[in-house]
Amino acid sequence: MNMKLYYSPGACSMADHIVLEWIGKPYQTQRVSREERATPEFRKLNPAGAVPVLEHAGWTLTQNAAILNYLADTFPEAQLGGDGTPKSRAEVNRWLAFVNADLHPTFKPLFGASDFLQDAATIEKIKDHAKATLRTLFGRADTQLAGRNWLTGTRSIADPYLYVVLRWAKALGIDLTGYDHLAGFFTRMEADHAVQKVMKEESLID
Repeated sequence: MNMKLYYSPGACSMADHIVLEWIGKPYQTQRVSREERATPEFRKLNPAGAVPVLEHAGWTLTQNAAILNYLADTFPEAQLGGDGTPKSRAEVNRWLAFVNADLHPTFKPLFGASDFLQDAATIEKIKDHAKATLRTLFGRADTQLAGRNWLTGTRSIADPYLYVVLRWAKALGIDLTGYDHLAGFFTRMEADHAVQKVMKEESLID
């Protein structure tokens, strides 16, 4: 049975989409809108109403880091989970965790998570703090990329996730000035054939 990825355009599920292209095995996709993610039908797949969701061989998996690791383990020939040694895999998971647990959640106020406070001044302070924190975190990624094309030296499941949050940062006007290694990484990802294909399928480019 082919794999099936449920995604929303430009969301963190784009990382899984890119990895599936890098793997090169048959798979299907289903685009899911914000409204569709709230339906009872979709919540049977993921009670959180979030993407990504991966179906494979009658099994449903949620949570981005879990899906990325599953893909790396299921298709080791793609070499997206390190070189096979525990140390290499730990480095991949170190940087995957950095993106998933540090970078990604910091965007939440910028996506409206603090709007419930209904206090414009407070909300703006929270957003400013998030932007400053993001600049600091992206600085760590920039330092890690010095002398490397990829976060761990070789291409891994962590790289497309970093690319996705970089797209968010650029769209939101996060200050990334001076981060030349990060800029080079972004340019390399943008030129990648699989990334181009995914962006076209997700209607992010013509």
